Amino acid sequence: MDYILLAPVFAILALLFALYLAMKVLKQSRGTPKMIEISEAIAEGAMAFLKREYRALMVFVVVLFLILTFFLDDKSTAINEGLFTAIAFVCGAILSALAGFIGMKIATAANVRTTHAAQKSLGSALKIAFSSGAVMGLTVVGLGSLGVFTLFTVFNLMAGTETALNLLFGFSLGASSIALFAR
Repeated sequence: MDYILLAPVFAILALLFALYLAMKVLKQSRGTPKMIEISEAIAEGAMAFLKREYRALMVFVVVLFLILTFFLDDKSTAINEGLFTAIAFVCGAILSALAGFIGMKIATAANVRTTHAAQKSLGSALKIAFSSGAVMGLTVVGLGSLGVFTLFTVFNLMAGTETALNLLFGFSLGASSIALFAR
């Protein structure tokens, strides 16, 4: 059996389970009209924050893409390592930003539901809060694993295993850069 094929299978399973948990959270009651009003204002503010942050991050991603593309290639391989590292960087950045967006959406949706559930029981509130956090974690793992698998497969076919592994550093740089800037 080719165990490498388990990577995309488990990545997709993680994303499907994240979707299941998100739908489970979103089915919970949002509470009173006042709670809903406050929750919507918080969600609107969170999305405005992300929009502004991602706009600033886009400049960083473009600049680093250009730097990687033009200054990283050492001409020792048949492919432009700088360009493909930069492409991997952008893929990592996009998937990290997508995970952050999904995490923010579910977190802001879960806040009011957790608060409302806490009025009934601590256990109910904990289940909602835990499920919301798990959505973010599973999304990061699922998107990251799928991204690494896909890029490794493509790069390996293009340039061989050693070069493919070197090019994947761009993916990790992109994903971690977005995560660090998002703080």
